[in-house]
Amino acid sequence: QVQLVEIGGGEVRPGGSLRLSCEASGISDFNRCTTAWYRRAPGRQRELFARITLEGYLDYDANVRGRFTMARDNPNKIVYLEMNDLEPEDTCVYYCYVQRIGDYWGQGTEDSVSS
Repeated sequence: QVQLVEIGGGEVRPGGSLRLSCEASGISDFNRCTTAWYRRAPGRQRELFARITLEGYLDYDANVRGRFTMARDNPNKIVYLEMNDLEPEDTCVYYCYVQRIGDYWGQGTEDSVSS
């Protein structure tokens, strides 16, 4: 059974930083997965903002480019998200996503940016 467990996040002031990790289990050949981070702002739909394809292609949405960094550790099956210079607009529930034959989601982590 595939399981994605998100760890980290929380509440921070504007300009601060947060780090999320997503640990996968039950998936073989993690290096053959597409991985991504989505987020859902209050009252809005879940949106893709960072991804690493199985070919290693890394892409960010313009709203986070230069502030957020996504990385993955294939041997340990972990996906990371480093978020810097956070803004109130980054207040969202964050979800990790892995695609390997099927689509798999983390449980969601609520991150808040406020003064």
